[in-house]
Amino acid sequence: MASNRFEKLSNAGEKVSYPGLTIISGLIALLVASPLLWIVLRALQVNPTRAGELVFSARTAGILLTSLGLMVSVTVLSVAIGLPLAILTTRTNLPFRRFWTIVAALPLVIPSYIGAFAFVSAFGPYGEVSSLLGVPMPHVRGFWGAVLVITLYTYPYVFLTARAALLSMDASLVDAARTLNADRFEAFRRVTFPQIRPAIAAGALLTALYAISDFGTPAFMHVEVFTSAIYWEFGALNVEYAALLSLQLLAVTGIVLLIEANVGRDEDASGGTPSGSQIRLGRWKWPAMGTVAGIGILTLAVPIAIFGVWIVRGIGAEASTYAFEWEYALNSVYLAGLAAVIACTFAIPVGYLSSQSESILARLFERVTYVGFAVPGIVIGLALVFFGANYVPFIYREGVVLLVFAYVVRFLPQAVGSTRTSVLQVDDRLPEAARTLNAGRLETFRRVTLPLIAPGVVAGGVLVFLTTMKELPATLMLQPIGMETLVTLIWSAHGTAHYRYAALPALILVVISGLSMLVLLRQEDV
Repeated sequence: MASNRFEKLSNAGEKVSYPGLTIISGLIALLVASPLLWIVLRALQVNPTRAGELVFSARTAGILLTSLGLMVSVTVLSVAIGLPLAILTTRTNLPFRRFWTIVAALPLVIPSYIGAFAFVSAFGPYGEVSSLLGVPMPHVRGFWGAVLVITLYTYPYVFLTARAALLSMDASLVDAARTLNADRFEAFRRVTFPQIRPAIAAGALLTALYAISDFGTPAFMHVEVFTSAIYWEFGALNVEYAALLSLQLLAVTGIVLLIEANVGRDEDASGGTPSGSQIRLGRWKWPAMGTVAGIGILTLAVPIAIFGVWIVRGIGAEASTYAFEWEYALNSVYLAGLAAVIACTFAIPVGYLSSQSESILARLFERVTYVGFAVPGIVIGLALVFFGANYVPFIYREGVVLLVFAYVVRFLPQAVGSTRTSVLQVDDRLPEAARTLNAGRLETFRRVTLPLIAPGVVAGGVLVFLTTMKELPATLMLQPIGMETLVTLIWSAHGTAHYRYAALPALILVVISGLSMLVLLRQEDV
């Protein structure tokens, strides 16, 4: 398959050029990158002396240290949880492994800010758990509360990537090491770990990117990091400081991406067979199952139970300005659907050109579309607020244009990647047959290629739809006046301590997010 793709790319690069498609893809890439350019230009307008005072102030240093501490702590703990769970569900005789695999992966479908919302309400001296058990419970707030919650909802990145590497690794190598008198720990250290290290690093870096860009959880936990500080400075009309903080956050994100680009290339765990002996757990199978069950209770049962209790308590209560209306869910679906359609429209030319051409421009334009996914949503939102308020005030918060554009910039890579993969899987002989029947390029694409890649395009659109439903900071900054959605209702209810009004929209979000995991698990055939 790989050689076939290489041959396809080589032939396309040598014999076919796509000038029109290249121009369209270039315009899309420029459009996607424009918010970041705006942030840079805006920050450069700050007086250098003033910029120096802001950048090197004690407060900025505190924000930087807190953000880095949060990112490093979450990443280390995610590896500490995700790697043992991956080994447990692939290399041992754990009973009901398929079930426990799903339990361990499901926390990824819940936005961490929803988890933070539930944990803050469940624990503490006056929390729901304390009221139920009659025992004082500690608060889950502050820096370590944020570390705990983000870790519990991001460790699946490490779990899933490490698990995939373990499944594709030739386990007979471990058996060979054991026959040479290496104990289990030494066999893991010298044989298994070097092969799965790139996968662990990939999952860890995904976790790090999420932790540094998360806005909702630190805000709910009252921790000042880059994302929350940018939002509060924006709200206080301190635009200069918000722009400089955004640049610093972009720099940290760039360093993380640079590490990601240079880690995990020296080893490859694939190519073997998933054979080899299993680790017999014996009586340790009960603590092992208890550990996975405990994580599932914390990450899944606690939020669902808390929101369920609030819904029951809220039945019959007086109507409030925070009361749920189905219009809010419809608004979320409408915005997410619009973003998905536009993202797919943009993804087709970029993904098609990237798969059919070896040119540097084709590769560059595809890479540029990924920039938005690596940049925190609050930075994109801030850039569009600057642009909208100063140059197009007639659409700023007066329509959905800027908000949907922010969604497209943020999640376009999901549609581009899915489309590109689908085009690579099309048999070259089918379009060539159409061309021999005198069909033009456009007609060949419309009648032959497009129907074949349609499932991949739709799958990318579904992913864009589901992730857009959960996006918080860009929605808060760009939502049209009077247009509430599920996430804005949750944010408003939390901000005014009307917790019960956030229960139903949070549950709806969890259900919809769960659909994305069903898609992933179906693709992985777990």
